[in-house]
Amino acid sequence: MRHVIAALLALCLLSVGAGPRVAAQVALPPVALPDAGRLLPGVSDLAAEPLATAGDELRRLRLDRIAALVGAHRAHIERDARGEPAVRGVLVAIGADAAMIARARAAGFGLIDRERLDALDLDIVRFRVPDGRSLKRAQKQLARLLPDAEVDVDHIYFASGPGGAMPGAALATATGAGGGPAPLGLIDGGVAAHPSVAGRVEQRGFASGAPAASRHGTAVASLLVGEGAVQGAASGRRLLAADVYGADPAGGSASAIARALGWLASRRVAVTTISLVGPDNKLLAAAVAAAQRKGMLIVAAVGNDGPAAPPAYPASYRGVLAVTGVDARGRALPEAGRALHVDFAAPGDAVRAATGPASIERLRGTSFAAPLVAGRLARRYPAASIAAIGPAIAALVMEARDLGRKGRDKVYGHGLICGDCGG
Repeated sequence: MRHVIAALLALCLLSVGAGPRVAAQVALPPVALPDAGRLLPGVSDLAAEPLATAGDELRRLRLDRIAALVGAHRAHIERDARGEPAVRGVLVAIGADAAMIARARAAGFGLIDRERLDALDLDIVRFRVPDGRSLKRAQKQLARLLPDAEVDVDHIYFASGPGGAMPGAALATATGAGGGPAPLGLIDGGVAAHPSVAGRVEQRGFASGAPAASRHGTAVASLLVGEGAVQGAASGRRLLAADVYGADPAGGSASAIARALGWLASRRVAVTTISLVGPDNKLLAAAVAAAQRKGMLIVAAVGNDGPAAPPAYPASYRGVLAVTGVDARGRALPEAGRALHVDFAAPGDAVRAATGPASIERLRGTSFAAPLVAGRLARRYPAASIAAIGPAIAALVMEARDLGRKGRDKVYGHGLICGDCGG
């Protein structure tokens, strides 16, 4: 065990640097369209299917969801060169200066906006693709025009668990001065005013119509900081919730998540949960790495597209703690996706969570495992500090109950966290 911890500490200390990224394809979670929350009822029925059959069904569902998403929102969403959903007609550049912007505009790329995320030391420029030009062709052209900038599409990310939007539902709010440990961070949909989170949730929107209450965001928030009827893994703590969906047909974009990370970093959040899944993206990778350099630890779900799915992001980025879900017997959910690494497992079946201003339900999905790990981590890592990362992660490893093969493995990582949570 000592050599495992030593290796983990070294990895954690290295992970706060930028470092190279590993290219990968998208791993989209279940999605009920055209709901702006991109959510689908649980797929627990797959547990009874043979693994091969379940895997085929998950692959089919993934492809069907992408097609349905693009078909339902053609005015806002299109496919990129790999066939993954992205904001229609928009390219994002990182590190583009005034001269580069002028060069792009002269070539017909319209300037949408330019934003400085001071907390992440990132400059983001969004360009409009010239009329009549495909996103694939435009991306190649802009990359050639701006060889010293990072150019990508504005990919869309999806919640990796069941839920739905709740138009008109009251939002959770924060009261009081908010002393004590640093608040936890959440990037998801908005959080409804359930009693379990009352008075401790500050929300900000990063999409049209946000913040707006959602079942998914409410559930994850309650599993993080809930008290009373729903006990979160960091019960009673304050929460900063960034809604990247709102009522926006193209909500959940990489640029929205980057802005949300900038806000959380500016508030010195130590631990952030992201139960969203999508493709590798240059802007998202840069924002994650920048937040890590500020001492933020990010916990992400591996999604629900099955073990044969391509690696999920942001869970696959270096230094992000990737979490899978298990059932009551400690078995990996058959629909649990994968990342380039899996660090921990947590309960993901029949998890009891708040889903609205006055509702509590049993939910299934890796989305609901991630906040349990994040909450336990927050107890050991109350404030953002590079020097404290190694000891905090090592303590979490020691807490984990080994599952599967002895020692760390590709299915359960270091083992089960919060095994008695979510009941």
